Amino acid sequence: MRDEHAVPHSSGTRKPAVAAPEGACDAHIHVYDRRFPLHGSPDAMLDNATADDYRLLQQRIGTQRTVVVQPRVHGTDNSVTLAAIQALGAERTRGVAVVRPEVSDAELERLHAGGIRGIRFTLYTPANAATDFAMVEPLAHRVHAFGWHVQLHWSAAQIVEHSALLARLPCTIVLDHLARMPLPDAQAHPAFDVVSRLLDSGSTWIKLSGAYLDSQVGAQGGYADTTGIAQAWVRQAPERMVWGSDWPHPTEREARPDDAQLFDLLGQWVPDEAERHRVLVDNPARLYDFS
Repeated sequence: MRDEHAVPHSSGTRKPAVAAPEGACDAHIHVYDRRFPLHGSPDAMLDNATADDYRLLQQRIGTQRTVVVQPRVHGTDNSVTLAAIQALGAERTRGVAVVRPEVSDAELERLHAGGIRGIRFTLYTPANAATDFAMVEPLAHRVHAFGWHVQLHWSAAQIVEHSALLARLPCTIVLDHLARMPLPDAQAHPAFDVVSRLLDSGSTWIKLSGAYLDSQVGAQGGYADTTGIAQAWVRQAPERMVWGSDWPHPTEREARPDDAQLFDLLGQWVPDEAERHRVLVDNPARLYDFS
């Protein structure tokens, strides 16, 4: 019999030691579903990563709200994300789409009605990317009219290279996965100052997520080398931090993370309970337009 807390693409079965408050939001997940069109390499597809599968993670970690981020393998056909929003509950689920400049105003209106509140540019690795850097500014102007944000998965080097572009964007910016600062000397990298200036501007947010992406000590070391940079971002702008699991952890196919360990890590990144409530409940409610 399957353990009641066993979740596809997640190791371990225990629940987190830190309890999720009422209204807690997992602000970064992906849904993969073969019923919808695929883009790029089929090797990037994940099975057992549907909205139904994700519900098992909600039961395990205790979050009630969700933000579904369009995965690269489904390209710019956002029907998979729209369907996931409906499946998980439109009143407690939002989405982040991927679009190109030729997207019509009518399509943007349809996406907004379906729960989309931002667009993502996954340019950390350009291979199979559906968008490019030249598309960021024109699309940012268009989605700003809807009150949406642009979500960026860029490397620290890319953040530095495109710092002038970032400063010009009219809309809210959300930087993925601790802004992908290299570890262990995150604050020594030039991107740290770029991101700090963006945070000071008042329109930039950071996702406290993806601990395994840049950690040098990994799960065995408790991802301890991520704590310094996470706490630095929280100190600077606690009102513009959100947390995400990054389930189903598409970059981690060799060894799946333990989602209870990742959730408990937030207790180290944000040790104050009131601030943690802010990160899990109040901040995502504001960013993603939850009632």
